[in-house]
Amino acid sequence: MTMKALICGVNGQDGSYLAQLLLAKGYEVWGTSRDANVSAMSNLKALSVDAKVKLVSMAPNKSESVANAIRVSDPDEIYFLAGQSSVGVSFEKPAETMEGIVIGALNLLEVIRLQKKRIRFFNAGSGECFGNVSDTAANERTPFDPCSPYGVAKASSHWLVRTYRESFGIYACTGILFNHESPLRPQRFVTQKIVSAAKRIARGSTERLQLGRLDISRDWGWAPEYVDAMWRMLQQDAPQDFVIATGETNTLEQFVAATFAVNNLDWRQHVDISDALFRPTDISRSLGDPAKAAQLMGWQARYKMTDVVAMMANAVSLK
Repeated sequence: MTMKALICGVNGQDGSYLAQLLLAKGYEVWGTSRDANVSAMSNLKALSVDAKVKLVSMAPNKSESVANAIRVSDPDEIYFLAGQSSVGVSFEKPAETMEGIVIGALNLLEVIRLQKKRIRFFNAGSGECFGNVSDTAANERTPFDPCSPYGVAKASSHWLVRTYRESFGIYACTGILFNHESPLRPQRFVTQKIVSAAKRIARGSTERLQLGRLDISRDWGWAPEYVDAMWRMLQQDAPQDFVIATGETNTLEQFVAATFAVNNLDWRQHVDISDALFRPTDISRSLGDPAKAAQLMGWQARYKMTDVVAMMANAVSLK
């Protein structure tokens, strides 16, 4: 029988790559958008899979809308990747961030609980839940200490998933995803902002790239690899939460330097630091330990930060 998957937030970076992956595996793929009739689906088009994905309208914060989307698509697997996804924007729109992520997860879990069919559920968590990580990389047993509304929302959805799994026996798990990038990232993400600006400057632009703190460090991976981890999580005999990361951290300055170097430029000649771009609170160091994913799922990140920079720089024309 053909497996059916419902991807909530199908046109986002992760949703689009996941759709591409599942289609290649022979799935029937459904995707949600708040208004499927008018959605442009630009990322799906960039990957040439838009015609193969069946769309259904769904507002994650409306339980009736969620129930209808699940009824129409009748999925075997649900991937919840929707919701406001920018840490920076979460400070500007905290209520929207909390509602989309937490209420969205709750509505999906509740509808799944009431289904006769046993649906497997993946929730997109975040390394932001850990807050600042010490010299020891964060693993599945590291306590949460979020520093942003986004991190708080992701931590809340994580605990909802665990509660429904343990209380009702549903197959639900969270992938605690550390930063992962691709050419499909929108410009509001600093990685795409840096890559795009460096490319324009290399082509003759005289603009100055404005950035905030450069001393923060992140565990950056490659998005197409991370969606493979999502799929693997739902193929396990029993549902478990996994940290998905590269196990390597680099400063934003190193990311900037590598990006400009790919374009044969010295970043120090083109970058200005702006106090206006500093966040109220910001994680200084982020680093994940993916040992459990390697041991139990056979998943390991092949690409690290310098690889990600090169691939984004070479494919920036996708956006």
